[in-house]
Amino acid sequence: MTSDTAPLMEGTPLIKPSSTDHALYEPICEACRTVHDPEIPVNIFDLGLIYTVTIDEASNVDILMSLTAPGCPVAGEMPGWVEDAVSAVPGVQSVTVSLIWEPQWGMDMMSDEARLELGFM
Repeated sequence: MTSDTAPLMEGTPLIKPSSTDHALYEPICEACRTVHDPEIPVNIFDLGLIYTVTIDEASNVDILMSLTAPGCPVAGEMPGWVEDAVSAVPGVQSVTVSLIWEPQWGMDMMSDEARLELGFM
């Protein structure tokens, strides 16, 4: 078996951890909350579409995100919306946003606020 097909080690997170201890993490999350899926009246952060926010020592930001479905009509535009929002955060040097499909987004990734707003609680 090659490393490309090796199963995940037990305890390996499905989603890469974020740089939650970085001073820019919370302002970046707030910037992500300004981006909305036009079809759903909830911001993409609370929807659980932002999987990972990685911030290096030079304040370069890498974001891994998904969409509610691969056929989402704004799939080509939404990463740019996130990049624009996060680029406006004071102190951020650069932003790279990548769409990923694994793990697949599910309703269980939504915050309680999003579930309440959409009537799921």
